[in-house]
Amino acid sequence: MLKELEYPFDVNYLIKNKKKIKKELLNNQGLIEKKIAILGGSTTSEIKNMLEIFLLNYGIKPSFYESEYNKFYEDAVFGNEELDNFNPDIIYIHTTNRNIINYPTMCDDEKQVQEKLESEFSKFKTVWEKLFSKFNATIIQNNFEYPYYRLLGNKDAVDIHGKTNFITKLNQKFYDYANEAKNFFINDINYVSSCYGLDKWANQFYWHMYKYAMEVPAIPYLSFNLANIIKSIYGKNKKAFVLDLDNTLWGGIVGDDGVENLAIGPEVPSGQVYSEFQQYIKAHKDLGIILNINSKNEHENAIAGLNHVAGTLKPDDFIIIKANWNPKNMNIKDIAEELNLGADSFVFVDDNPAERKIVSSYVDGIATPEIDVPENYIRIIDHNSYFEMTNFSNEDLKKNELYKDNAKRSQMMATFENYDDYLKSLKMKAEITSFKPIYLERISQLSNKSNQFNLTTKRYSLADIEEVNNDDSYIKLYGKLEDIFGDNGVISVTIGKIKNNDELHIDLWIMSCRVLKRNMEFAMMDKLVEKAKERKIKTIYGYYYPTLKNKMVNNFYDLQGFELVSEDEQGNKVYKLDISKEYTNKNNSIEVTK
Repeated sequence: MLKELEYPFDVNYLIKNKKKIKKELLNNQGLIEKKIAILGGSTTSEIKNMLEIFLLNYGIKPSFYESEYNKFYEDAVFGNEELDNFNPDIIYIHTTNRNIINYPTMCDDEKQVQEKLESEFSKFKTVWEKLFSKFNATIIQNNFEYPYYRLLGNKDAVDIHGKTNFITKLNQKFYDYANEAKNFFINDINYVSSCYGLDKWANQFYWHMYKYAMEVPAIPYLSFNLANIIKSIYGKNKKAFVLDLDNTLWGGIVGDDGVENLAIGPEVPSGQVYSEFQQYIKAHKDLGIILNINSKNEHENAIAGLNHVAGTLKPDDFIIIKANWNPKNMNIKDIAEELNLGADSFVFVDDNPAERKIVSSYVDGIATPEIDVPENYIRIIDHNSYFEMTNFSNEDLKKNELYKDNAKRSQMMATFENYDDYLKSLKMKAEITSFKPIYLERISQLSNKSNQFNLTTKRYSLADIEEVNNDDSYIKLYGKLEDIFGDNGVISVTIGKIKNNDELHIDLWIMSCRVLKRNMEFAMMDKLVEKAKERKIKTIYGYYYPTLKNKMVNNFYDLQGFELVSEDEQGNKVYKLDISKEYTNKNNSIEVTK
């Protein structure tokens, strides 16, 4: 990932060098291709250009359909052959307060104001529902930024005739719709414009000269915010923090100053800053973000600092604590290995620019935000939207506990000499069955987060999963796994497409890294064969497409007893398994309850 595309970024550099940046990013391997339709209520060409480089930086190669100027309603409601043929994966509706037609006037009574509010909302709801009826796509809709003037002064926010009041109510109706609808997300330009500065955002020169609803230097901020929603939909979020301690989670150096002299807590202003930062980090734990420590310190000093009476974060909040004198890039690679996560899953937070430079140079894909003074730590990390939330599951709430349970399993494994005996001691039980509506969001989330155990590298949005679930030409299975340490939740998904009546072609096979080497892949295959035989399938075809991350499963089908049919120069493999003959179940460690 390019540092130039992390917040805070140099807007002038991005606008001037966008073609060069795009060319460089197109050389990246493993880009996933997605079609994005931009339906604009104002000029959108520069938004498209900026969005493209941010998405490329996240590993997403977009192709675009762009509506004509202010034709978003016509394209959506009356149809457009070019848009129909494009068949987008994502539809972005770029409207602003310029596209609100029926603002209240001072002559309107309360009923008339309410009718105008309902009329404006109905217009947009018609757009969304027309698009949903035609396309299996995810819709991203801007909310509305506040007006650049307040005719009624401060009363504009309170009085029913005020534009500010009207926009607030209309935004709330958008939010209510978003809370009920699936595959629908709000691009919060009201927040982005407020952060940027509304007076600058609504620069009238750019509207009257070019019909841009915000000044051109603001466009990278809007496009970055939009790109973060899209990368989250397709599983490009980070998963974990790796945090320094001294002058990062507290002020001072615990080994030199002593715990009692650390700046944390309400006694001094700098201590309050660090307390707030610790609260911010701990809140991520509730989102399922994994917390880890990487500090050049004696271990006992690190633990003492984390047990500071005024501290919010305690040792138990972290999965792995590396407090030693090893190079930090080596510690991060060890943490990644212990958690079975790619190093690109991490955000490394360290006040020392030299440490950040070393880590970013030696750990591919890791994020190293350029934090400066403690007062800016939260703003810089938060504005980078490393953990943008589009879907949220019960598994996320339990994520830290799940990883702690894995640590207990590792400790238990060390007491066994025979691995099969260890597996049996876990008393594992699995639920493996066809998709259920209650798990569709988790299944989509897993398909986008799994990189190491992902045989075809395909990504499925919630809309894609819903389409598969409603199509009887697919065999689709999810797997849940529990053992004596707890319930791992939904951790494996297999999707196969039936072709030519008696062939099953596996489009997706994924599994969470938390349950590697637990025989769950064999249990899933046994159930897949069982379901395939019920559908009179004779041959199952499997596909392996290599990436930089999924090398661990390059022999998956060999282990499952498949026959290699072909392999090209890039290492893409095609396998087949004849199940018209006798098939012997391979799982002998897991009790499958369904």
